[in-house]
Amino acid sequence: MNTLSDALPYGAPCRPDGTVPLRMTRVKCCVCDVDDASAIAVGEDFEYRTSPDTFLAVQCNGCGLVYLNPRPDMSELDRIYPRDYHAYEFSAERFGFVYRVRQRLEAKRLLSACKGLGANARIIDVGCGDGFHLRLLRDFGRPTWQLEGVEPSDLAVKAAMNDGLEIHQGIVQDLDLPKASYDLAFMIATIEHVDHPAEVLSAVRSLLKPGGRIVIVTDNTDTLDFKLSKARHWGGYHFPRHWNLFNPINLRLLAQKTDLEVEQLSTIVSPVNWVYSVRNAIVDWKAPKWLINQFSLRSTLSLGVFTLFDIVHQALGQGALMRAVLKRPL
Repeated sequence: MNTLSDALPYGAPCRPDGTVPLRMTRVKCCVCDVDDASAIAVGEDFEYRTSPDTFLAVQCNGCGLVYLNPRPDMSELDRIYPRDYHAYEFSAERFGFVYRVRQRLEAKRLLSACKGLGANARIIDVGCGDGFHLRLLRDFGRPTWQLEGVEPSDLAVKAAMNDGLEIHQGIVQDLDLPKASYDLAFMIATIEHVDHPAEVLSAVRSLLKPGGRIVIVTDNTDTLDFKLSKARHWGGYHFPRHWNLFNPINLRLLAQKTDLEVEQLSTIVSPVNWVYSVRNAIVDWKAPKWLINQFSLRSTLSLGVFTLFDIVHQALGQGALMRAVLKRPL
């Protein structure tokens, strides 16, 4: 295994402000269950600066999974997900026009996944954050659907529950939820964050009725932006919060491992990783703040430009995000 361990300042000293390095844990490929990977990137928390650590991304020599190794210990979640983390308060007040555009786009995508559901369908959103997608289902879907979410963050759960949503706090494999009771599960920008993707998928599978489906949306490493920026600045790393990053091949292998049928697997357009790849690079180059701010989730110009970029790549089957529909066999 080549990990470039000498290049990784593991256990770096405290910052002058007293900030200490994260507690880290070493892991293996969640698909192959082996520790045989090559180092491909060294980076930092360019977005939130939650710690002084440097992080190592490796790629499995078997299935091609990209994962963080070592990665933060589970006890560090409250630290690496700060209170201003965007998924804890994605609102029109905070994100303005970008929120309104994404609201319409995401509502259309959600409802397309709900075609064929009955009037009393039970739907669960695993890793629901502040309930953004649940609100869209409530506002644009059938009023009789039973909507629930799963989320570990206190802050996000409070925001979602204040909006009248039903949320189960914790991680899905530890919750006492009714088995074989849900028609549809969403995992949107979730699977890349979890510690054991196979365990999480197995837990969600057990919640589904036979024939029920899981819709997964996650970053795609089979893209041009990954190839261009993978050594340090690729936006999909989101150091240190994205722990496992997939391509179509190893996502299929993960589905097979958890006894789920791949009903659909496609890519969809997203400008976010393109924007963050540029942002991470100019942050690293110590660019002025006004320039950095042109590459953010609030920047309509950069998001618009890179949407056009990714539309071209989507036509080639290499959109920035993957969308998989996995089915529990009958």
